[in-house]
Amino acid sequence: MAPIIIVVLFVAVLVIIFWRSVRIVPHSMEDVVERFGKFHRTLSSGFNIVIPGVDQVRERIDRRVQVVSFPPQSAITEDNLAVEVDSAVYIRVVDAYRATYEVANFIQAVEQLTLATLRNVIGGMNLEGTLTSRDQINRELKSVLDEATRDWGIEISRIELKGIEPPSSVQEAMEMQMRADREKRAQLLSAEGEKQAAVLRAEGERSSSVLRAQGSAEAQMLTAKADADAQTLRARGEADAIHMVFKALHTSRVDPDVLAYQYLQKLPEIAKGDANKVWVVPAEMGKALQGVSTAFDRIQNEVVKLPN
Repeated sequence: MAPIIIVVLFVAVLVIIFWRSVRIVPHSMEDVVERFGKFHRTLSSGFNIVIPGVDQVRERIDRRVQVVSFPPQSAITEDNLAVEVDSAVYIRVVDAYRATYEVANFIQAVEQLTLATLRNVIGGMNLEGTLTSRDQINRELKSVLDEATRDWGIEISRIELKGIEPPSSVQEAMEMQMRADREKRAQLLSAEGEKQAAVLRAEGERSSSVLRAQGSAEAQMLTAKADADAQTLRARGEADAIHMVFKALHTSRVDPDVLAYQYLQKLPEIAKGDANKVWVVPAEMGKALQGVSTAFDRIQNEVVKLPN
């Protein structure tokens, strides 16, 4: 019975020793192992064996990128204005040994270094530069932190300024300036619009005046052309009428006696009309009467000569 108990105890001790010898390290983690209080080695992720009572895990280091966010800190700009700066630093441990033995608390060390460097950088810039030069501030911070944390086995992946808040009085002044700028731009746009509208109206009036003048000139030209054409047609008609009368007279062989007789027949028509208050006998009246008398004498002589 006693040997069985001893065997059971021995097996239990072996199981306990084996259990304490096995060290399972998660992925992206490293364990710093000390032997008799001195650094021995680092355990990578996976299955590892240590000596119980001899090897001791000092610290487990996370190799992933860690975001270290700091509470807002006050900083004084070059023009003596206090601003509240809210920042965040992205860090990653690249050397577990240095992160454990070169610095007591690397997160706290990075925080204090970041705040000191941030105050130094902002102290060399005015308020406007601080508000508009975040990329420059990030680059300067990263350059200083990289140089300082290189010996700590830490890599600065990224630095972000989450917010820069100027004093409330400065914010009010900036808001007033922004409102004034917006009103100024609005007035400029309104004035520019009115100017363009006036120019367009003037151009429209000028174009309409030109069109009216062109229309009037064209109408006058058309009227003059129509009058000229009418006069030409009237003259052509009168010429044709004269030509026809002349042709008719030439064809019918009208002698002066007939013309004198026709002239006498037209005289009463000339005297007609309410407007004819005074009748002037033309100078040709005597010649016409003489021609008629001569014609009657000639007719009478011809009649006498006829045989009975």
